[in-house]
Amino acid sequence: MKEIGFLLIIVGIFVIIAGLVFILGENLNWLGKLPGDIRIIRPGFRVYFPLTTCILISIIISLIFYLFK
Repeated sequence: MKEIGFLLIIVGIFVIIAGLVFILGENLNWLGKLPGDIRIIRPGFRVYFPLTTCILISIIISLIFYLFK
């Protein structure tokens, strides 16, 4: 039962963090516009791949998991 309780706490922390990102998302207007994010905009065609943003989020999530390990 301890493992399930710990898992629920971790899931709850991630839900809180996701909620804060949605609430404070307007203040994070630089996120998704970092150097290295690929944007191709042409008439009738738009491609957007946030490569640098994905790498940054991956590093942050990896550090959080490392700290909880």
